[in-house]
Amino acid sequence: MRFNFDKKEMIIKIVFFGPSLGGKTTTLRAIYAQLGPESKGQFMSINTKDDRTLFFDFFDLSTKAKVHGGNVKVRYELFTVPGQVTYSETRRLVMKGADGVVFVADSQAEKMSENIESLKDLHTILTHYDKDSDTFPTVIQYNKCDLPDIMPIDKLRAALNTAGHPEFSTVALTGKNVMATLEAISNECLKAAKN
Repeated sequence: MRFNFDKKEMIIKIVFFGPSLGGKTTTLRAIYAQLGPESKGQFMSINTKDDRTLFFDFFDLSTKAKVHGGNVKVRYELFTVPGQVTYSETRRLVMKGADGVVFVADSQAEKMSENIESLKDLHTILTHYDKDSDTFPTVIQYNKCDLPDIMPIDKLRAALNTAGHPEFSTVALTGKNVMATLEAISNECLKAAKN
């Protein structure tokens, strides 16, 4: 969390993390599409020739919040990380200075091992930055819940959310519950800021 005292602004960095092709970029694009032009900056994306995220996607949005009894402007910087295994160093760099994370899991049964590997990678990165994965502001997003061969929520929860973080079933392609996910991670980050 950073403060820009000249602008009376608190800056919160949120990273969307998860396995390759799980829906991180689609989630960010769905959020971007649902925000009014007055509250969002430009969407930036660096992709491979196959149109997969290579480094990161990014945009920021601004709102107001009450912190320590006073109203402040809050600017959220929203990033995704590349899910491909070969980009572990890039994921670690993008996570540097993160104030919160949305773990975007792919709900399809065949993707469970990739979800688990990605979550382990997230925990390793948080440990690298001296963060406790159980208490770090986190929201779990079970994406692609509209597809036929998905894992039941209780099994997804048992494998991916043992810490009891807020969680949502989403369909990033249609925007279902992506704003609820954003609101939840925003609240988690603001709660941490007040402590």
